[in-house]
Amino acid sequence: MRTSTGKNTGLGLALASAFAFGGSGVAAKPLIGAGLDSLHMVWLRVAGAALVMLPVAWRHRELVRRRPALLVGYGLLAVAGVQACYFAALSRIPVGVALLVEYLAPALVLGWVRFVRRRPVGRAAVAGAVLAVGGLACVVEVWSGLRFDALGLLLALGAAGCQVGYFVLSDHRGNEAEPVDPFGVIAYGLLVGAGLLTAVARPWTLDWQVLAGTASMGGTRLPVWLLLGWIVLVATVLAYLTGVISVRRLSPQVAGVVACLEAVVATVLAWVLLKEHLSAPQLVGGAVVLAGALVAQAATPGAPPPPPGPGGDGTAAGEPAGATPPGIPSAVG
Repeated sequence: MRTSTGKNTGLGLALASAFAFGGSGVAAKPLIGAGLDSLHMVWLRVAGAALVMLPVAWRHRELVRRRPALLVGYGLLAVAGVQACYFAALSRIPVGVALLVEYLAPALVLGWVRFVRRRPVGRAAVAGAVLAVGGLACVVEVWSGLRFDALGLLLALGAAGCQVGYFVLSDHRGNEAEPVDPFGVIAYGLLVGAGLLTAVARPWTLDWQVLAGTASMGGTRLPVWLLLGWIVLVATVLAYLTGVISVRRLSPQVAGVVACLEAVVATVLAWVLLKEHLSAPQLVGGAVVLAGALVAQAATPGAPPPPPGPGGDGTAAGEPAGATPPGIPSAVG
C-alpha cells in the first residue's frame, strides 16, 4: 500500500511537471513576438528561477563541497544544455522535428538503464516509450515539415541527450549517511545554468524596455512581466521541483515517458490560448501519448543481478534474498 501510494504521488507530480513545462511555450511565443530574442528569453527564465531559488541554495551550501560534479552536471545538462541545444536546433530544422528528436529521451533512458547500469527494463516501460514517441510524432505532425539538416538534427539529439542527463541526475540520491536534497540540486543547477547561458545569450545586449510593455496572447494584451513571471515561477521553478521529486518516486525511464505529455499540454494550450487549432492526427497522437504514459506507469520494479556473496545464492551473509543494494533506486520498471 505504501509503495502504491508513493507511486501514485510520483505520477501526480510527473503530470504536474509536464503541465508546468508544457505551459512555457504559450507564454514564450507572445514574448518573442513582443521583441524578446529567444536566447534572451531563455536567459531571463533561468536567471529569474535561479534568483528565486537563491535562499534554497544558501540553505544547502554544503552541497558545493560534497557534490560539486553533480551540481555542475545538472546545470550543464538539465538546465543550460537542454535549452541551448533545443533553441539552436530550431534555427535549422522545423519545430515538430526538433521536439520529436528531443523526446527520444525516454527511449535513450531505457538504453542507459539496460546497457550502462545493466539493470532489467520492464516490457511495460518499453511499450510505453514506443507508444509515447509514436503519439508525439502525431502531435507535432512531423510529416508536415521534415527536411534533412545534419547539424540541426545533431543539435536536437544533443537536447535529447541533455534531457537524459536531467532524468538520470534527478534520480541521484546520494547515500544514507549523506543524502542529496533535490531542492539543493535544482537551486545550484539553475545557478550554474544561468552562468553558462549568460556567456551564450549576452544579456547586456537585451532591450530591457520590452519588459515594460505588453504582449498579445490570442488577441488579448497582457503585461510582459506577467508572462515572464509565469515562465519563471511555474514553467521553471515549479516544473523542476515537481519533476525531480517525481523521478525519485517513480524511476528515470517511467518519469521520462510521462514527461512526453509536455508536448500534448503545449499543443492543447496553444489551441486554447493562441488559437492554434488541433488537427485530427494531433488529437489522436495526444491520446496515444497518454496511453503510453499509463502503460509505462504499469511497469513493475526490476531488481539487479545479485553480486556473489557468502550466502551461496548471491546474497551477502545475513542479507535477505532479493534485497536491493544501497544507493540503487528500486523503482526501475
